[in-house]
Amino acid sequence: MPSADVLECPPVQTSAPVLESYPARQATLPGELTVRRALPRSARRMVGPWCFLDHYGPIAFGTEKPMAIGPHPHIGLQTVTWLLEGEVLHRDSLGNEQLIRPGQLNLMTAASGIAHAEETPTRNSGRLHGVQLWVALPDAHRRGAPSFHHYAELPVAALGGAQAVVFLGELDGTRSPATAYSRMVGADIVARNDGDVDLRLDPAFEYALYVIEGNVALGARPLDPSTLHYLGTGRHGVTLTARTGSRLTLLGGEPFGERILMWWNFVARAPGEIAEARNDWERGNRFGSVVSAEERIPAPPLSLHVQR
Repeated sequence: MPSADVLECPPVQTSAPVLESYPARQATLPGELTVRRALPRSARRMVGPWCFLDHYGPIAFGTEKPMAIGPHPHIGLQTVTWLLEGEVLHRDSLGNEQLIRPGQLNLMTAASGIAHAEETPTRNSGRLHGVQLWVALPDAHRRGAPSFHHYAELPVAALGGAQAVVFLGELDGTRSPATAYSRMVGADIVARNDGDVDLRLDPAFEYALYVIEGNVALGARPLDPSTLHYLGTGRHGVTLTARTGSRLTLLGGEPFGERILMWWNFVARAPGEIAEARNDWERGNRFGSVVSAEERIPAPPLSLHVQR
């Protein structure tokens, strides 16, 4: 059960390179899918505008549906679905139905309010592995109309012995076609051979690395898998060493200069906005309906106590 408390994510300025490691914690989603949650953490709640990272799988399955998340609402954020193996079927209250496969991007901009469901399709490969990310929308864009976009092809950047698919924002001149409302980057990096991975970075950005699998090190320090490794700001670049097949997610962006509140699936600025959105969902207002065989998810209890 999600916490009844509202989580505060205040602006935090890091003005120098650091290396801080935060092991992901386990969480269970509706439908009993177990994930490793790397953001938010008590000591590191955001990286640029990125405010949420779940890593699930790898899972091998038979007749069951490991992804079975029924209709639920969002406000104030973008959801970023990135698959490494398998398939997920997205349905939303705008009438979109979209199957996503590895290497493709589903980007849903919730803005003033949208509902969606995600499930394993009937015809599937029997595998599931991926990451689910959220981006906090700046105040100037969070009250607009919701939207959904699917990107079947994304640009690739060469990084020495690795390559990076840039799924959101920009990395060293390689820009995703997906709409971003902050200066930022999200990239999937895979080592193609043993050796160096050269990352050219923007010193105005803060960055974090999340190692999905394999052996990766920054200098003499190994970077543990299932751990968020926060790099701070002020870096023009880093050189990693990686073994063939190692995979990691790079997140970055200008430090988010706005205080946000997070609760359940909502990103807001005031507790009253969260209470209003919760009430709208429970009463069937604002968010529309989703055509899905999965059960609609009711809102959990809300205390309006702000956890700092």
